[in-house]
Amino acid sequence: MDSDPNGGRSRAPVEERLNIFALVVYIPDPLGRFLDDLRKELVPYYNPHAHVSVLPPRSLAVSWEEASVRVRSILEGWAPFDIELEGIRIFPVTDVIYIEVGTGAAELHRMHTAMNTDPLAFQEPFPYYPHVTLAQEIPHQHLSELGEVARRRWNEFRGRRSFRVERAAFVQNTLSDRWIDLAEYALGTVVAR
Repeated sequence: MDSDPNGGRSRAPVEERLNIFALVVYIPDPLGRFLDDLRKELVPYYNPHAHVSVLPPRSLAVSWEEASVRVRSILEGWAPFDIELEGIRIFPVTDVIYIEVGTGAAELHRMHTAMNTDPLAFQEPFPYYPHVTLAQEIPHQHLSELGEVARRRWNEFRGRRSFRVERAAFVQNTLSDRWIDLAEYALGTVVAR
């Protein structure tokens, strides 16, 4: 989800890795690049990699390799699908500025439900809601202003607001709050009979 300062995937020694994992769908360019630039404009200290979470951050009671086997077994039978991003919203409790997922939200819900079971089960603090985070952990007094900047920039974007989900990545957080890619999976590699 995050990159090193040079734009490459961040690598971290095992001792810096936390027991916090997520399953994400990266958003391809040029839409992904636009969203990364927008997020950096809203929260300059963050080095993003635009994505939609299928499994929000969680700890695991098993090794990531064991969890990865479960992810792969589900995704290899899952047909690729389309996602379309809609309007800018703000989560009221957490003050997170985000873009809502329209088309594809129901499929993401189904995927989340299928994935959020042993060994990936986790009691999440909020109900699953497909979205693209643009800004979080911002002072409440700046929320309205940053929300307006996000809306204005999103309205100015003239590219496609949709993309095909064909891959997902299993990622892990580190002590420096960087996310590293552990594994990537192709959807639909096994044909259903």
